[in-house]
This record gives sequence, C-alpha cells and structure tokens, in this order.
Amino acid sequence: MTIREIKRRLQKLADKETAKTLQWFFKTGRGEYGEGDIFVGIKVPPLRNLARELENEPLRTVKTLLKSKIHEERMLALMILVRQFARADQHGRKRIYNFYLAHTPFVNNWDLVDGSAPYIVGPFLWKGDRRRLYALAKSDSVWERRIAVLSTFYFIRQNDFADALKISQLLLDDEHDLIHKAVGWMLREVGKRDETAAKSFLGKHYREMPRTMLRYAIERLPESQRRKYLVRGI
Repeated sequence: MTIREIKRRLQKLADKETAKTLQWFFKTGRGEYGEGDIFVGIKVPPLRNLARELENEPLRTVKTLLKSKIHEERMLALMILVRQFARADQHGRKRIYNFYLAHTPFVNNWDLVDGSAPYIVGPFLWKGDRRRLYALAKSDSVWERRIAVLSTFYFIRQNDFADALKISQLLLDDEHDLIHKAVGWMLREVGKRDETAAKSFLGKHYREMPRTMLRYAIERLPESQRRKYLVRGI
C-alpha cells in the first residue's frame, strides 16, 4: 500500500471531536510536554486493525509514517514495528531495534513510548547487553528516559527486577512528572511480583522520592501502609 493510500485510510478514520479531546488529553498546548503534536482523532482499536493489515510494509514506509507530524501516523508506524518485531528472527529483531533507537526523536509522547519500548527494546535486550538502557536513562530527552524505564517492564514480567530498580534509583531526582509516573508504575509492578524487593527499595528511598512517584509505587498497598509512607513516618 502506498503512503498516499495509507494516509487516505487514516483520514477516513479521523474524527474532529475526538481530535479535540486527544489534543487536550496529551497536553499539546504551549509549554506542555506534547506541545505542537497534531491529532486527527483516531482511537486505538482502529489503528491496531490497520496495523495488522499493514504489518508486512517495508521499513521505508514505516519510516515515513514515523516522521509524520501527525500523532496517529507515528502511532501506526510503531504498532507495525511491534508486530514485525514479534514475528522476526534474531537478525530481523536487531534491525528493528536499531531502527527504533535511531528514531527516538519521533517516539515523542508517553503513549508512543509505552506502546513500543516494552515490546521492542525490552525483549531485544532480555538476554543481551543492557548498558544502552543506562545511556537512555541519562539522556536529556524525557522520552528516551521514559523508554529506559518502560523497557524494563519486559524484564519485570520475566521476574527480573534488578535493572528496573537500578534505573529507578538513577531517576529519583528526575524533574519530569512523566518520569515520576513511569518509575512509580514500574516499582508497583515489581511489588506485584516481589513485595519484599519493592518494599526494600521503598525503605531506602521513599523519603527522597517525588510525591507522584511514591503514590504510584504504593498504590496497591493497604491504606495504613500507604499513609505511613506518605507522611514519611515509616
């Protein structure tokens, strides 16, 4: 399918009222984290259906979509990449992984990161050298830092918590609310599987954790325990 045909398909799915809601939800106003992002108003399920239909498109097509100013076109590109990665052999996975990391400036909103990093970067590095994650965690780009955090979700699902905890510690002083939420979320996921490991981390760091990060991390704990952490009383 040509790029023109793909764009035509997307235009048919677009909705102006949905676009307005998404522009607000993803903070596209001046000074906000999604400043300048353009939405045409397509919900996730139709995009997934189209990605399934386009999963055999070449990387040059994916690249064109990923460089688009339109959010849904970038989302579609990443959905295609995720599907291709899942079916690829090791050589193909390496190619997709390298392509993804070469184009992180276009993975530039939290939904784009969350829908791709745990399904490409995480599984590729599962049995490999994970040093790239730490470079991403130290990046000036909030989206690359979030990629580092969310990539560890794959490890967490394999009951491997070490990198998630180390990267969480690296980002305790991060200034961005989207990183606070991401780190807190991953700590909560660790806690679902190993409460001792999560509480050990919290015991060492809860006093220095940003409030949002802490709230996300302790969300599943009993109210009495949450209250103690929040008043810094443990």
